[in-house]
Amino acid sequence: MSHNPLRPWRNIERRKSRQVMVGDVAVGGAAPITVQTMTNTITSDVAATLAQIEACAEAGADIVRVSCPDEAATKAMHQIVRESPVPLVADIHFHYKRGIEAAKAGVACLRINPGNIGSPARVREVIAAARDNGCSIRIGVNAGSLEKHLLEKYGEPCPDAMVESGMDHIRILEDNDFHDFKISMKASDVFMTAAAYNALADMTDAPIHLGITEAGGLKSGTVKSAIGLGNLLWSGIGDTIRVSLSADPVEEVKAGFEILKSLGLRHRGVSIISCPSCARQGFDVIKTVAALEDRLAHIRTPISLSIIGCVVNGPGEALMTDVGFTGGGAGAGMVYLAGKQDHKLENDAMIDHIVELVESRAAELEASK
Repeated sequence: MSHNPLRPWRNIERRKSRQVMVGDVAVGGAAPITVQTMTNTITSDVAATLAQIEACAEAGADIVRVSCPDEAATKAMHQIVRESPVPLVADIHFHYKRGIEAAKAGVACLRINPGNIGSPARVREVIAAARDNGCSIRIGVNAGSLEKHLLEKYGEPCPDAMVESGMDHIRILEDNDFHDFKISMKASDVFMTAAAYNALADMTDAPIHLGITEAGGLKSGTVKSAIGLGNLLWSGIGDTIRVSLSADPVEEVKAGFEILKSLGLRHRGVSIISCPSCARQGFDVIKTVAALEDRLAHIRTPISLSIIGCVVNGPGEALMTDVGFTGGGAGAGMVYLAGKQDHKLENDAMIDHIVELVESRAAELEASK
């Protein structure tokens, strides 16, 4: 996939995978890399679960996963699916009946570990329910819950054990003539995760769901995920991603989009290019950027905005953004539009004016579609 033929160093050639549908959202093939998250409410609390799904969808989530650990949860899924603005994945772990119930409730996908479902007959029942109700399936391999025989064989969780587990599960589905599946193999260790995904990518054409599981809190988990997922995405691996954080699911969605935006793989909302600030700054860069991030969070149209504290790098950065502001002296700076100097602006009026400019540019771009 070429972002710009004149800039070959920015090209990322994505791994070729077949396409699977999660509801009306395409995953794999030439489809955009999708961003997922997972609710952390009690699923049987329909109002709370729907509120969280809606907040995640507003932040840009393409798909949301919901845990279905018991019958109360799968009963609630009938209403949740009906009112959800995005396709839902039911998280199924051990009881095969939960998978059948979730499929009948209308979920778009079942996240299962076929080895945990039980006998081959029970696996076939879940597959039949998925097929009959138009569900795809995600095989979810996790380093923390590998099969006993693999731990005995390899001595500990490792990439080879994860890949063997994943391929065993793929064979179960394929032996039952079910091919609408994607696969993930996650670990909390970045190196183990990357090695497993790299090996898996050469062994199947199934769409790959990327994630670093149990990555940590908002800051540490975002950094770990950016390193692990960014490495894989840069090499072309990955069709859908989830950033797993001990934080509000909305933050997972934001982090996911920032990772994709940094690699030019998805474009949504305002991308702010800003300096870290120093003694040369002509205004308070840090406070200004924080305020603009908050005020512009509602913008979905891809727009670039540069906020630079002084004229050392400011004009150069502004040449490459839709809107730019470069700090100057005497309490004022320069506004750039489409890379060109446009007008001077007092620092005191900067935030309100830049918000107006970005909103106006977004409206223009939307009207031109």
